[in-house]
Amino acid sequence: MTNHLLADESADHFSPLAQGYVLFRPRYPRSLYDYLLAWVPHHKLAWDVGCGSGQATLDLAERFDQVVGTDISEAQIAAAPTHPRVEWRVAPADASGLADGSVDLITCAQSLHWFPLEAFYAEANRVLVPGGMIAAWTYGTVEVDHEAIDALVQAFRTETLGALWNPEREHVDTRYTRLAFPFEEIQTPPYTLSVQWTLAQLLGYLRSWSACGRYVAMYGSDPTEALTQKLLAVWGHPQDTVSISWPLTLRIGRKA
Repeated sequence: MTNHLLADESADHFSPLAQGYVLFRPRYPRSLYDYLLAWVPHHKLAWDVGCGSGQATLDLAERFDQVVGTDISEAQIAAAPTHPRVEWRVAPADASGLADGSVDLITCAQSLHWFPLEAFYAEANRVLVPGGMIAAWTYGTVEVDHEAIDALVQAFRTETLGALWNPEREHVDTRYTRLAFPFEEIQTPPYTLSVQWTLAQLLGYLRSWSACGRYVAMYGSDPTEALTQKLLAVWGHPQDTVSISWPLTLRIGRKA
C-alpha cells in the first residue's frame, strides 16, 4: 500500500473538465450493477462518492429509492442532471453528512484513488447499515482496436502527457491492487467497458483527462490539436467509428 500517493482530495483536478465528463466519459455496463445488487439486501439508499457529473449515480437511481451523489467539485455537481431520486452534494469523501447506519451501498466509480483512505473508510463504516456493501471500480488504459490509432493514443498518454499525471494514477494503472480495502471482500468477475466512437468522441474523452487539463493550464494550448492531425491521417472519415475498450476492475466488500 502506498498511502503517500493518496495525496489531497481537497485538490480539485476536475472542475475545468466538468463538461467533458458529462459528454465523453463512458457509462458502466448494466451487468456490473446487476452483480452488485445481488449482494445488497436492501435498495433504499445508495451513496455515490466522488460522483463527478453522475455517470454511476444516475444508473444507481434506476435501482434505489434514493441516491446521494457527492463530489468536492462544485462544477461537476453543477453539471449533473436533475433526477427525482438523486440528491447532489458538494462534500468530501470523509464528510458525507449522511446519518449513521443509513446507507445500503456505497459506490466509488473511478474515484477511490483520490480519497484520504483512512478517513473515508471510517466514514463508510459510520454510514453503512449492518452488512452494508461498498464497491469501488476503476477502468484502466484505453485500448483502440486499430493498431495505428492505438499507437498514437498511447504515445499521447505516455509521452505528451506522461509527466503530467498525478501520482494517484499509479493506482489506476495497478487496478487498485495496492489499495487497502478493509472490508469482508468478495471475489468479482472481470468486466470491460466498450464503445464505438467517432474521432470527435475519442478526442473529447482525451481532453477530459486530468493530465490533459493540466497541460492546458501549464502551457496555454490544447495538446490534442497536434494529435488530431496525426489521427486524421490514419482514421479515414472522421465520422467512421472504431471499437474502444477499457478493462474494468471491481472490488466489493461487506461491512463487518
